[in-house]
Amino acid sequence: MNGRIRVFVNERPVDLREGADVGEAVHAADPSLSEKVAAGSAYVTDGRGIEIDPAVRLAGGSILRVVVRSRRGSSDADA
Repeated sequence: MNGRIRVFVNERPVDLREGADVGEAVHAADPSLSEKVAAGSAYVTDGRGIEIDPAVRLAGGSILRVVVRSRRGSSDADA
């Protein structure tokens, strides 16, 4: 084994070192999304759509999706 794994972030292949975590994968794929995850304005889900912590270690072939939160202004009313 060469000490590298391939994961997918928003359909983008990312090659990482073995033992890398979700946060590292997001940062490697798109640093601006990584900043949004750190700020709480986005979150990461696994291939099943379940939210996962950025500190979770990854296995090769993992599929991740970064979801940017939609925020309403205080003047927006619910239907």
